[in-house]
Amino acid sequence: MSQTSQTSQTGAGNGPGNALHLRIAEELGVRERQVQVAVELLDGGATVPFIARYRKEATGALDDTQLRRLEERLRYLRELEERRTAILESIRSQGKLDEALEKQIMQADSKARLEDIYLPYKPKRRTKAQIAREAGLEPLADGLLNDPTRDPQAAAEVFVDPGKGVADAAAALEGARAILVERFGEDADLIGALRERMWSQGRMVSRVREGKEEAGAKFADYFEFSEPFTKLPSHRVLAMFRGEKEEILDLELSPEADDDAAAAPGPSWYERRIAGAFGVADQGRPADRWLAETVRWAWRTRILVHLGIDLRTRLRQEAEDEAVRVFAANLRDLLLAAPAGTRATMGLDPGLRTGVKVAVVDATGKVVDTATIYPHEPRRRWDESIAVLAGLAAKHRVELVAIGNGTASRETDKLAGDLIKRHPELTLTKIVVSEAGASVYSASEYAAHELPDLDVSLRGAVSIARRLQDPLAELVKIDPKSIGVGQYQHDLSETKLSRSLDAVVEDCVNAVGVDVNTASAPLLTRVSGIGEGLAAGIVAHREANGPFRTRQALREVPRLGPKAFEQCAGFLRIQGGDNPLDASSVHPESYPVVRRILDATGTDIRALIGNGKALRSLRPAQFVDDTFGLPTVTDILAELEKPGRDPRPAFKTAAFADGVETLADLKAGMVLEGVVTNVAAFGAFVDVGVHQDGLVHISAMSKTFVSDPRDVVKPGDIVKVRVLDVDIPRKRISLTLRLNDDPAERRDRSGQGRRDGGRRDGGQPRGGGRGGSRGGPRGGSRGQGGGSQGGGALADALRRAGLDKGLPGHNR
Repeated sequence: MSQTSQTSQTGAGNGPGNALHLRIAEELGVRERQVQVAVELLDGGATVPFIARYRKEATGALDDTQLRRLEERLRYLRELEERRTAILESIRSQGKLDEALEKQIMQADSKARLEDIYLPYKPKRRTKAQIAREAGLEPLADGLLNDPTRDPQAAAEVFVDPGKGVADAAAALEGARAILVERFGEDADLIGALRERMWSQGRMVSRVREGKEEAGAKFADYFEFSEPFTKLPSHRVLAMFRGEKEEILDLELSPEADDDAAAAPGPSWYERRIAGAFGVADQGRPADRWLAETVRWAWRTRILVHLGIDLRTRLRQEAEDEAVRVFAANLRDLLLAAPAGTRATMGLDPGLRTGVKVAVVDATGKVVDTATIYPHEPRRRWDESIAVLAGLAAKHRVELVAIGNGTASRETDKLAGDLIKRHPELTLTKIVVSEAGASVYSASEYAAHELPDLDVSLRGAVSIARRLQDPLAELVKIDPKSIGVGQYQHDLSETKLSRSLDAVVEDCVNAVGVDVNTASAPLLTRVSGIGEGLAAGIVAHREANGPFRTRQALREVPRLGPKAFEQCAGFLRIQGGDNPLDASSVHPESYPVVRRILDATGTDIRALIGNGKALRSLRPAQFVDDTFGLPTVTDILAELEKPGRDPRPAFKTAAFADGVETLADLKAGMVLEGVVTNVAAFGAFVDVGVHQDGLVHISAMSKTFVSDPRDVVKPGDIVKVRVLDVDIPRKRISLTLRLNDDPAERRDRSGQGRRDGGRRDGGQPRGGGRGGSRGGPRGGSRGQGGGSQGGGALADALRRAGLDKGLPGHNR
């Protein structure tokens, strides 16, 4: 395959680009040439999905995960280079850049190290040290530091000058101390060493503010809390920062591992390290005591404060990175959940007083009928509602009933069950699916354009039906942050979260492929090389000229040039078109390879596609040439054997236990089937059909050690769990995946869970309220069941941690 691309901004010659490529290659464990080519392709406008799928020869088969890491590190290192250049220019303009300093700056390998070096030269407001230097006190500071045998009081008398603001010896010594404090605090090597020591030995301490116990009850687990920085999981860090923000908690970043070390008499380790760096020692000389006090003052008033800010930033960044990782992983699982496929579906958006909204969509997702029924309180038109549903199902040959998981979900699920029982001839299957983001979609500009004649309240039912048919195609219409499968998204960097989630959506859409003749504009927007403008253009061309018959016809779309065609063509499918290859993931640029394969087999394309025996008899190497390498030919043969294969799993549903509909129905020891709704750092939440998610703590997931719950389960998985404990007043359900677990042992495990966040704080609430994105995180479309009333173990955990405010599913 042709590997030509534009030259990278940093890839040529012996400039900084080569250093970046080498560093990234070492971090990823790949060859420098692989990184160089990937960077050139990215700089040339290629997307990660395109490079991963169609440029394997060029990159040495770097996959999308490696390419995303490469892209992120490239962004960071380029920002580092930009900052390095700016700092060099700033110091050079001050006339202070010498060869040694420039070398030190060039060797800085992180933003933190770079800023440490720059600190003494960074323009700042006039400091006490600067004022003291202007008053001529630097010789006094240097003299006492270099010769502690001098008496500070006597030495200071020489520098008294009221005209310069130095009224007496005490003022002179105060100025000299300010100069030394600033000098100690701006030694880059020293600050770097102190920072790493504090990170490895220090701890976060949290205490409740006086009189805030009742108002901050949701933060009760942090009223008296202490844990080493290196052991703090992301959910705790974000919880405590939120508690501080809400003025419930006071946080302290202690440099020592315990209170005894911090309160020990004499200089601390940090003070001794600072003193050693500048030759300060207590040898009974006249200036030794004054210098020791200066060291202590520098540590307590300047360096500790500076390091505290640095470590807060580090804690937040690492917590954000982990939370973003969890959110992205859960979003990927939800988007790639099993589609029910092209089957007529009835969507039910549950409600009590306002009724249940009903929408029927045909196999293509087109709305063919709507209704509103009132089976629940206060009207209780049960039989009438069943008659309406049965009539709609028969009229439109409905196969599936999709029930939203919000308020009145369980009651509506029972209604659907009664419908199936009374009308077995309809052969209906009911599935409860996530409503997350349905209200966001209903009120969106796109929904108004897509369903202009439909009331906002009915659009949600349409979305519920369609997300069962194809969760990926429907969920791309919603801002990923509104889908509700993350941890603390409202505490995260908007830029970092959006960039990560957008990458996940892009990877998922291109992994599955898109039917260009049925895809919505939002779905097309996520295809490699297509933006909003081109997506709208494709839809407009399709509506004006009819379905595309070939991929080549895409070139007729205004502004869809050669580069965009190269990027998108392989991911766009044309079903029933003129060329069978256009329905596969074989890129048009590779069609010459297929022609050579046809010549070798003496057959035509329609006879070859799907002929596994014939295709497996071929040797990929015989079709390799200077343009198309072995990875490409191997992919082509695999695609011809199973064209348009969908990477998503087969659709299946969960079976919820009859008679188990509320918390009161649960008993310790019960074994139930459920759906994983969300996965957090400390465990997984499972819907067993009782309005509340239960928690499987990480310690109850396997008989062997589990470091990451996602190694065991993912959102949407159907699992069997045993009930360990039910706490009805606090709406908590403790579950285990270890079906032989004894509920009597539950207290030991849950006690452990409280220490690592399993019962305190975590992901997003499932929620059931009508605010925000209703329903919270669910497992996509694999047969979820059970409604949510804005509670559950997860929601309760968030309330206890103070993390529910403003989150999807909770009205505030």
